[in-house]
Amino acid sequence: MNKYLWRRIKYFILCIAGLLLALLIWGVIEPYYLDREAVVAEIPLLSPSWQGKKIAVVSDFQIGMWMANTRTVAQSIDRIVAERPAAALIAGDFVYKPGDNLTPELDRVIQLVRPLVVAQIPTYAVLGNHDYGAKAVTEASASDIQRADRIQQALEASGIQVLKNEAIVLPNADRTAENDRLYLVGIGAYLPKQSQPQQAIAQVPSSAARFVLMHNPGSFAELPPGTAPIAVAGHTHGGQIRIPFLPEWSWMSFVEERSSWSWISQIRGDIVRVSGWIPGYGNADNRLYINRGIGFSNLPIRFNCRPELTVFTLQAKT
Repeated sequence: MNKYLWRRIKYFILCIAGLLLALLIWGVIEPYYLDREAVVAEIPLLSPSWQGKKIAVVSDFQIGMWMANTRTVAQSIDRIVAERPAAALIAGDFVYKPGDNLTPELDRVIQLVRPLVVAQIPTYAVLGNHDYGAKAVTEASASDIQRADRIQQALEASGIQVLKNEAIVLPNADRTAENDRLYLVGIGAYLPKQSQPQQAIAQVPSSAARFVLMHNPGSFAELPPGTAPIAVAGHTHGGQIRIPFLPEWSWMSFVEERSSWSWISQIRGDIVRVSGWIPGYGNADNRLYINRGIGFSNLPIRFNCRPELTVFTLQAKT
């Protein structure tokens, strides 16, 4: 091999190594840049008093993981407070790996979310699989449920209501009549088999507007047709590491337990998305939006997948 050719090969290798290093450095930096996604939620039967109101959604704090992205969690909470939405929703996975001593993680979670309560923004949550310690579809053990109950109790003691397969009426200072109600439906965690979507949605009158919150998108497929015109989930982290222009490929979809992502096989269409609106999934007249979350799984890196605060503006669907 002549010297000229060898020199070109070395330059090529150095360029590839430099590019990979640059991508790695950006993957460590990107998690600290929060995206605010403005989304219109079209809801049938929405009353005029809810028209134009905003609902903010965040997900997947994963407190307790090494290099946990608490700075961006705090930034997202501050942004919600500045937005002054009608409600704030947190779609589960408050902690990363709950152990016997949850106190440090719980203290940090409560510290992070306290500004929402201080600002008197009605805040609601569901729990995720990490809050139970589940990574695959499996029956939750007594200790798993005990740890999740402790997380729920701490959140509710701080002023955040946790919903588990139940529906409530969202508070609305402008409400003047019974038909002005907007229901929030909160569904239990899917992987530890705490998810009962049909039981939850059955609590909403058929003539009432509703907004559905869950952690794992797998719960969405069980909602009967036309019962969830707007639903939001977390869990996927948007894939966490994504190749630009290839929304169907992400690192998370390969490293996660297959049962954790089994819902993907139910999506109809050529492109499989794990964040934003998910077309071709679920029953007729139901729509699912997946928030990219804020924290991490396995590696403290995001690439082409910035953390997300979703702000839904409510509109009546005619």
